[in-house]
Amino acid sequence: MSIVASNRSPPLRQRWQAACNAALVALRNLRRQFRRSLASLLSIAFGVAALLVASAYTEALFVEFREATIQSQFGHLQVTRPGFHQRGRSDPWAYLLPADQSSLSALLPAGARLAPRLLINGLASHGDHTLPFMAEAIDPAVDMRDDSALNILQGERMQPHVAEQVLLGQGLARQLNVGVGDAVVLLTTTPDGQLAAAEAPVVGVFASISDAFDDAALYMPLALGHQLTHQEGAHAWLVFLDETASTDSVLQSLRSELPDALDVQPWHRLAEFYRRAAALFDQQLALVKGIVVVIILLGIGNTMMMSVLERTGEIGTMMALGARRGAVLRGFLLEGALLGLMGAVIGVLAALALAAMLQVLAIDMPPPPGFTRGYLAALRFTPGLVVETVLLAVLTTTLAAFYPALRASRMVIVDALRALR
Repeated sequence: MSIVASNRSPPLRQRWQAACNAALVALRNLRRQFRRSLASLLSIAFGVAALLVASAYTEALFVEFREATIQSQFGHLQVTRPGFHQRGRSDPWAYLLPADQSSLSALLPAGARLAPRLLINGLASHGDHTLPFMAEAIDPAVDMRDDSALNILQGERMQPHVAEQVLLGQGLARQLNVGVGDAVVLLTTTPDGQLAAAEAPVVGVFASISDAFDDAALYMPLALGHQLTHQEGAHAWLVFLDETASTDSVLQSLRSELPDALDVQPWHRLAEFYRRAAALFDQQLALVKGIVVVIILLGIGNTMMMSVLERTGEIGTMMALGARRGAVLRGFLLEGALLGLMGAVIGVLAALALAAMLQVLAIDMPPPPGFTRGYLAALRFTPGLVVETVLLAVLTTTLAAFYPALRASRMVIVDALRALR
């Protein structure tokens, strides 16, 4: 066995040594045209840094947008009656869930929170102002507990175990002309067609991620919702997980365990606005990637073509001494790949430096159109994002070097040697 191993190992060492020698030769050739190589490196680094910053900025923006959407509106998972998301708004009481949610709680992983929500539509009145509202009755002990869900502009969050209290969206509060401590009268229709009313003080005014949502949004404790509608139970059970990444695995588990009378949907199926915004940003990033690829192709292609023209005599001498055309081709391709790799490393370091600077400066960004609050400028790098950008740079520079390398490998030796005169 040792003899077989010793016979196989030298070729591996030889191939490794040959690859190292080829890389050293390529680096020397790049160093010989220092100014041209430096200009190419800087153009690659700029393109990589621009692409990485744009991708990381979008990633950071959408992580915050995603978490706010999950915490304030959909949860990571929603358990409802089948058909509720299609027809529940028009006939909500036909899709009411039971008050007992222990069967679902037993199936959730450790750390998960189960939050019932009851949808209520009606009229809110204060003084001479009466406006329609879309309310969600929630359990304040487990739901809407942090600032990623709601940004409290005035007052405070609803307190657990207090029945008579409401939170108003800033648009609804402004139109009703109410503030913290004012009482509002809530009117709604019960499932049997009777009018029901309740009065509750405003404990806070909030801003969610959507301006349009805040113009009619109202939150109340689940106890007040049951009192107002004369109904127990909820329309949806929201499941909040410790990690958004575990959404799909928990989804499959619940779908296999729960009966057909219950429907489970993940947040990304329900958040249509989020999906459309993400698709739009993906298209914009694809355009940026295309621009970066074109810049690298033009820059590296020109650099490698000039290198081939200047080294025509050298290429002819190499082939006259026995160098194969494939070796010449691989040599120029390796130079292009090394340019891409070094430029990508410089670009990644520049992007990381910019991310650190943004974190120190804590720059406030204005809210996007249709949103109510701004955010801190930040860059979110993931290993996949960095690797994808580096590979894109290396593959693009290698592709840009292919035509000059092919032209160099197909030179006629006699014609190439004339360049030495």
